[in-house]
Amino acid sequence: MPTTPASPEESPPDRSAVRALLRLWPYVRPVRARLSFAALIAVVASCTGLVIPLVLKWMVDGPVADGDTAGVWLGALFLLLLGVGEALLFGLRRWLVARPLSRIEARMRADLYRHVQRLPVAFHDRWASGQLLSRGTTDLMLLRMFLAFPLTFLLVNGVTILVGVVIMLMQDWLLGLVILGPAVPVVATLAAFEKKYSAVARLAQDQVGDLTTVVEESVLGIRIIKGFGRHRSQARAFRELSGTLRGTELRKARLLAGIWAVIVTLPEVAVGAALVVGVVQVADGALSAGTLVAFLSTALALRWPVESIGFLLAMSQEAATATDRYFEVMDAEEESGTASAPPAAGRSVRVAHRPAAPVPAAPHPAAGAPSGVAGAGTPDASVAGAPAAKGAVGPGAREAGRPGTAGLRFENVRFRYPDAPPGSPPLLDRVDLHIRPGESMALVGATGSGKTTLTALIPRLHEVTSGRITLDGVDITALPREELRALVAVAFEEPTLFSATVGENVLMGAGPGAGDDELVRALAIAQADFAHALPQGTGTPVGEQGLSLSGGQRQRLALARAVVGRPRFLVLDDPLSALDVHTEAAVEAALRRVLADTTALIVAHRPSTVLLADRVALLSGGRIAAVGSHQELLRTHAEYAHLMAGHEEHEEGDVR
Repeated sequence: MPTTPASPEESPPDRSAVRALLRLWPYVRPVRARLSFAALIAVVASCTGLVIPLVLKWMVDGPVADGDTAGVWLGALFLLLLGVGEALLFGLRRWLVARPLSRIEARMRADLYRHVQRLPVAFHDRWASGQLLSRGTTDLMLLRMFLAFPLTFLLVNGVTILVGVVIMLMQDWLLGLVILGPAVPVVATLAAFEKKYSAVARLAQDQVGDLTTVVEESVLGIRIIKGFGRHRSQARAFRELSGTLRGTELRKARLLAGIWAVIVTLPEVAVGAALVVGVVQVADGALSAGTLVAFLSTALALRWPVESIGFLLAMSQEAATATDRYFEVMDAEEESGTASAPPAAGRSVRVAHRPAAPVPAAPHPAAGAPSGVAGAGTPDASVAGAPAAKGAVGPGAREAGRPGTAGLRFENVRFRYPDAPPGSPPLLDRVDLHIRPGESMALVGATGSGKTTLTALIPRLHEVTSGRITLDGVDITALPREELRALVAVAFEEPTLFSATVGENVLMGAGPGAGDDELVRALAIAQADFAHALPQGTGTPVGEQGLSLSGGQRQRLALARAVVGRPRFLVLDDPLSALDVHTEAAVEAALRRVLADTTALIVAHRPSTVLLADRVALLSGGRIAAVGSHQELLRTHAEYAHLMAGHEEHEEGDVR
């Protein structure tokens, strides 16, 4: 299972919660005026509560002592107005922050989603999906709660405590010093608490991500779990992770209980001591009863601001770790969307196009490339709008037109996964291969030989370690990724469908202008006419992961998605593996017409798929071991003959 590259133990020792939270400033800045005004209102509301003890002092030393009933009622009215005013001000503060905070959370979630879509495949290979989900849900919820409450009330309570202490010292400095006695041990305890709680909070949030991963995998793999009767083992694994998370949450609770005990007990002892000293002073006539009442009322009014410091700091630490986790993803380097090499100064950059295909078609629509299809469609206007003989697509095309550069070419390509152990041999080593314009090349090799990895290098889902790949003489690293993936369409071995309709899934491989004609044509090529017989036709939702369809149906829809945009270059990774013999034959017949008008690389395992191609390349030991026709390689290369013989025997056995 992929895991995140960061953990609490790997966090830097000088980590600062304040520095982490300051990274939220770009999101807060647009609404800073409204949040500042809301904080000011909260300060006024909190300080309004400190006026109540002063009114009580006036009432005790005045109307109560003098027996003035009217004065008592007047004081009661003042107290009522102060209470109502405080409540209204706090309500106004909440109303002011609700909308901007929801906007901040929505913007952060949208930025995270957009960024994740632009991260390279290598990043997703390393990260568990549950970790990404928890960062986009639980962590952002913690950040919104921090901005709504702790951020404001750490300031509000700090100001309230300061004002309250000043009021108490002005009333009686001796009693004030008694109340301030626990300040030093409380501050020291808070400093120790912050460091310990930070580590435990990070651990808990990472464990939530792991638990989310298990739940997601169990839901998506429910057929496997039920089919193999593994529900008990999955439940046991869930209980173990859940128990580990529970233990971490209990550690958090123990830390919070410890700090709460300190910051509640010591101030309460101080208030009790102040009461005793105050009563003695009143008995001696050194202090009025009203002053003692006001002093104790002020001290009790400060109980909530003082006692809340513990869990406000806890929420702040959780928000700081959530911020770190959020920016761990946001700091990951995206795939560059622009050309990595500038064009030669003053030189027009073009790529040589093949003559227009004889198949009547509208201009190729541009395309996005969801996970089942990489870039089916046509480049932007600079390409699609150009004459068929030439079209500007990016830098480096000064080589176009040079003999031997047209088509798809691998030149001394080496590839090693970025996280491979140092010194390990590359998966692909010095691969040289040329697929001529309009030619179909079958790629054959043993399991694990690197066929799928080789095809993933063409749309730059992975970056070559050394060497280069060219399209009509243009180095693919010189093309913007969006433009490259508009030229190259990919159908992966494992078809991925989305929770959308059949038509929407297929037209993901075409541009916004594509319509029913393109959809019907693509479905016919992929022999996916079953879509028209679905309850709502091509408007039928396929469900999550397309699991309402059979494996062969999903594969045919993925193939339709790859060809719907009439791509210039087509990469098919064993596109017919889930089809029965008769459907496969029908798809192959339709594919031959498509392959006649494009440059294609087809990963093949079966002789029937190999025969679709003009030539065959054998990948062995990370290198291209042989290139030729199917019959030539059968005669001259033992490994190829062995691979094909095994599949022929398997297919004959299936027929029998």
